[in-house]
Amino acid sequence: MLLSGGIDSATCLYHARAEGFGLRAVTFAFYRMGVGEIRAARAIAKAAGVQEHRLVNVPELKEIGDIPGLKLSGLPPTYIPQRNSIFYSLAASYAEEVGADFIIGGHNREDQLVFDDTKDQYFKSLQDAFWAASRVLRARGTTILRPLSSRTKVEVIRYASSLNVPLELTWSCHGEGTAPCWSCEGCQSRRRNFVLAGIEDPAAPESLQSPRGRRKS
Repeated sequence: MLLSGGIDSATCLYHARAEGFGLRAVTFAFYRMGVGEIRAARAIAKAAGVQEHRLVNVPELKEIGDIPGLKLSGLPPTYIPQRNSIFYSLAASYAEEVGADFIIGGHNREDQLVFDDTKDQYFKSLQDAFWAASRVLRARGTTILRPLSSRTKVEVIRYASSLNVPLELTWSCHGEGTAPCWSCEGCQSRRRNFVLAGIEDPAAPESLQSPRGRRKS
């Protein structure tokens, strides 16, 4: 399982647990990745009872917003060049080492509208490349799974709620701090999607809860 501290990967982890899979997780710490996100990934892995959780440091891997002079049209500043090619290759190495049957990533349907490396064709090619490169993965039939690829973010949140995912542990902020800023695009998107899902965000402070979703005392 490729596990960030976010809602999508946490939901995939709990989906896999519900399916009865043995769980191992890997988290990638890239350049200026928020301390809060790493802490969230660790907390989610612990809550799910994973067998092993690895933290792999890739400090030279940067978002385009952190690369001076680099601007790529149509892509957000959080885009990392070749992110999934790097992350999934490292995950495939881990899978080969431990004899995993699946490599699981949390990419929802909306991701495919922005990032080419979350689309079906990309993952088909990546799957073929892994099998071509590794007789172990090929013989075992190790397969990339994306359980959320047909769901919108709102649908993911509702599904997470049905799985009892500890959403209070998840992290959506683009900041580097230990607490969400609740003002960046990531935090704003999280707030919008929880409202649209009709679910109270257990991570949000009381002051940010919608009156309709706020619990009565």
